[in-house]
Amino acid sequence: MDNSGGASSGVGVLDKAALVLSALESGPATLAGLVTATGLARPTAHRLAVALEHHRMVARDMQGRFILGPRLSELAAAAGEDRLLATAGPVLTHLRDVTGESAQLYRRQGDMRICVAAAERLSGLRDTVPVGSTLPMKAGSAAQVLMAWEEPERLHRGLQGARFTATALSGVRRRGWAQSIGEREPGVASVSAPVRGPSNRVVAAVSVSGPIERLTRHPGRMHAQAVLDAAVRLTEALRRNG
Repeated sequence: MDNSGGASSGVGVLDKAALVLSALESGPATLAGLVTATGLARPTAHRLAVALEHHRMVARDMQGRFILGPRLSELAAAAGEDRLLATAGPVLTHLRDVTGESAQLYRRQGDMRICVAAAERLSGLRDTVPVGSTLPMKAGSAAQVLMAWEEPERLHRGLQGARFTATALSGVRRRGWAQSIGEREPGVASVSAPVRGPSNRVVAAVSVSGPIERLTRHPGRMHAQAVLDAAVRLTEALRRNG
């Protein structure tokens, strides 16, 4: 049975490997199950499954059955990140233009968050966060957003030494956005909202930031809706291509 979803590519071994992966898409399979699903000879199915296991594209479950491997999840995450960055440019530019403030996109990386895309305010006093900057997960509205929907144990651990509290994060979950006033840096305020992947997990935080003099001590009143709109656009782009 051909599960490859198309005609032969002309590279036989790749076509057969694709058959094996497609067969495992529906769940775990024994070697006999792979043979039945793919129509491959038993020695061929075994050789390909073991080779794919070497490359972590196939793994084994507790019963020794073949399953899809962790490398596929890693590649899917990288593809999602590429889609996120491809969409981020115009969305952040629009957010900057609508709010008149610098806009950023952050992703969590362990105990830090990294700025993966940004659109700076073009003139005047502004908060500049260069792409590639790593900032702590202990302060700032983007850190609150990236933390608020974490598993309870990781959330509890992350709150140790943080400038925000569990009560504050409860408010973030209720409102759907976060704000900070001088939390990450004196004189700087920000507003952030979550970007969600196809599985509804929070994968990034989109933010605007600038001096408290302009954003005031209630920056969410001014910019929460614009930031939420940007987060929705990025979320929809990821789901559309997910």
